[in-house]
Amino acid sequence: MSSNSNPQNGTNPEETESDAPRSSRIEGFERLELTPRRGESRRLAAAIREIITHLVNTSAEVEQLTEAADELEALARQFAEFPAGATYEGFAEAANAGAAMAIDPERLAFFDHSPMIGLANPLSPPLAMRHDPDNDEQILGHVTFGPAYEGPPGFVHGGYVAAVLDELLGATQSLSGTQGMTAHIDVDYKSPTPLGERLDMRGWLKSRDGRKIWASAELRHGDRICVTSQALFVAFREGGFAHMLEQRDT
Repeated sequence: MSSNSNPQNGTNPEETESDAPRSSRIEGFERLELTPRRGESRRLAAAIREIITHLVNTSAEVEQLTEAADELEALARQFAEFPAGATYEGFAEAANAGAAMAIDPERLAFFDHSPMIGLANPLSPPLAMRHDPDNDEQILGHVTFGPAYEGPPGFVHGGYVAAVLDELLGATQSLSGTQGMTAHIDVDYKSPTPLGERLDMRGWLKSRDGRKIWASAELRHGDRICVTSQALFVAFREGGFAHMLEQRDT
């Protein structure tokens, strides 16, 4: 591991605030135009998300469940008749958003479909992220998990906790100015993570050594630390990312 790094504040103490890399995932996503189609996709996903929340926490009678299932099956058949195919260019992983992708915000439209942050994906909690206004080398996030994410009674399933931390760490490593993928992640559960409560997250770069990038994160409920995590990311070799896109689209 490189020794010229600050574990809390970034990769290089000599780097100035003006030339510090920014997460293209966050900057690009914030610049996305809210087109009518994008707005309606997000509204539909929010409605489905609300249905999921009520479904796992309802005392509806059999007749009511039957009626709702019939309506949703009809809607599913309707969607099955629509043309299929991706309506965006890219992929739904924050760690893969390198600096070059910040040029055109529409290249970041795929984040709308992410299972962790996607406002157009009903599976996402969703996790919200932003740059730390007081530290260019940190990412802040917050998330509230509903009853659909329950593991132990009243608490979030640990797998979902690990997933949002991986997403936050992926956005954090992009502050290194390159694209990378998770190679290893450690998650330490300090205390149960409550459902239905705002959870605040923070990620920061630890160091970089060649293609290897280390980042750390924590998740809190108020002043209580629920989870800490550290991850190793490996930057793509030259042309590696383009090759992945080509393989996916063939």
